Amino acid sequence: MTWFKRKDKNIQTDQRKEMPEGVWVKVPKTGETVHRRELEDNLWVDPLSGYHFRIGSDEYFSFLFDKGEFEEIGQDIVPTDPLEFEDRKKYSDRLDEYQEKTGKTDAVRVGIGKMNDLDVVITCMDFNFIGGSMGSVVGERIGMAIDHARKNEKPLIIISQSGGARMMESVLSLMQMAKTSAKLAQLEESGVPYISLMTNPTTGGVTASFAMLGDFNIAEPEALIGFAGPRVIRQTIGRDLPEGFQRSEYLLDHGFLDFITPRPQIKGKLTKLIKILLHKYEE
Repeated sequence: MTWFKRKDKNIQTDQRKEMPEGVWVKVPKTGETVHRRELEDNLWVDPLSGYHFRIGSDEYFSFLFDKGEFEEIGQDIVPTDPLEFEDRKKYSDRLDEYQEKTGKTDAVRVGIGKMNDLDVVITCMDFNFIGGSMGSVVGERIGMAIDHARKNEKPLIIISQSGGARMMESVLSLMQMAKTSAKLAQLEESGVPYISLMTNPTTGGVTASFAMLGDFNIAEPEALIGFAGPRVIRQTIGRDLPEGFQRSEYLLDHGFLDFITPRPQIKGKLTKLIKILLHKYEE
């Protein structure tokens, strides 16, 4: 006995339902997809695999500063093109392009505010601005942050994510390594704590200067940290590198890091560490 009969071969609808762009995000580590809102709620860390998506100063400031409130300094210092550098395009044109694309004037921002009621200075790099490269403005803003922390006796946190020195500024960029290192030496003499947080990636001149000079050097999981990249090292020495070479876990095992902290726990860990350094910590 036949209870029903399909009239059409396929079920049809008048309108095609479009999936909103960016609702689902693919996790590079697993190939799985996760809902964007779930990632945002977990500070852009995949809840299942623990993969840390790269984020920038907007996101770090939003959850490290209480209520996301802070005062920004150094934003009036903007890059120029003193060498009139040109490769595939003029450096001045490249600056205009990235400033328009990112809404930022350079690859680092400095915020002053409270973190769990502690006065702090937080400097954060943005990889999406010319690969987080360190040019004159980056060095100057970091220098301003260090000076402010020293003069006002506020703990300093620098969040690094960089491909290294900005080649378009040549030696002017390399000078920032010495400049920031010298200012951090002054900060140390004054007894003000400095914590360096390294994220993926932290390489080149940034690693060779301020990123590795913290009273405590910490990192997010699986972050690439080193001077030259793995590909360059492999080509130079002509040998395969150990598994996980230059990742946070490898550096921790070899004494280059003090500890690794997942992003959702970082605010609490930084707060506890600063309180210990300021002799304010109570169990």
